[in-house]
Amino acid sequence: MSERKVLNKYYPPDFDPSKIPKLKLPKDRQYVVRLMAPFNMRCKTCGEYIYKGKKFNARKETVQNEVYLGLPIFRFYIKCTRCLAEITFKTDPENTDYTMEHGATRNFQAEKLLEEEEKRVQKEREEEELNNPMKVLENRTKDSKLEMEVLENLQELKELNQRQANVDFESMLKQYKDYEEERKRRELEEDETEMKAMLEQAQSRRFLEDSDSDEEAVQVPSRSVLKMKPTDILQEDMEPQSKKLKTESWERSVGKLNSKSQLAGLVTVKKQTPGSTTTNGVGKQTTLQSSDAGSWSSSLPAVTQPPSAAQGSSLSLLGAYSDSEDSTSD
Repeated sequence: MSERKVLNKYYPPDFDPSKIPKLKLPKDRQYVVRLMAPFNMRCKTCGEYIYKGKKFNARKETVQNEVYLGLPIFRFYIKCTRCLAEITFKTDPENTDYTMEHGATRNFQAEKLLEEEEKRVQKEREEEELNNPMKVLENRTKDSKLEMEVLENLQELKELNQRQANVDFESMLKQYKDYEEERKRRELEEDETEMKAMLEQAQSRRFLEDSDSDEEAVQVPSRSVLKMKPTDILQEDMEPQSKKLKTESWERSVGKLNSKSQLAGLVTVKKQTPGSTTTNGVGKQTTLQSSDAGSWSSSLPAVTQPPSAAQGSSLSLLGAYSDSEDSTSD
């Protein structure tokens, strides 16, 4: 049974490879390749920036009639990501770089252009010196003058450094330290003088306060001696002030209990006659009623009534009170 993976193929005995037809392709044939932008560029059509490393599906072709040391040069075609304008660039094997060809401008190329310009000037100078010996002498004199100017500038810089080196930094630091110590000493002296002045003021103030308190202590007993006389006891009210205030507030809210009422003259006491049936109990109740009326009168506002009307009202109240008392005793 034959192998599944065949490595060697069968060639018949009459096989002739020259008889195999070759595929003829054009030399400028283009291939589609995937690449990244080799440098930063800006589109000339729309101004869009294309940064290095952006991926494109490009077309690649070989440049005709351009070879560097046998190495072919390739051209690439890409499209702008914004306006789809065509941009072309090709390889530069001489400088191991890429050169911009059409459709965009390369960014950050100033340094490269400066280096190229320096190389070009150096090359032209060498060519001139090769054919003209007088030019060689002129260039040497120019170089010597330039070197002398550089040496003079260097000498000036050295002198400036020496001037700065002559400064004694230790003495400057010592002087500054002495100045700081003197300033601190002066501040301490000022603080001490201020503290002494404040203490003297406080002592003088305390002495004045002590003298005033002694004078007041001497004056207070003299007043008490003058006040205490035998006749002042009769005029002095021995009740304390707080007790007076309590009694006044009570009288304003409830009324006087022991003072005579304003309606005391309107109540008449029944006189006992031989034919009257009043008892001792009833007479006592009448006096109690009159005292109660007096207590209520202090709290009620004073009402002015004619004597006859006031007497009839008080008698009717006493009659009702006596009737109720008789009913309870029965």
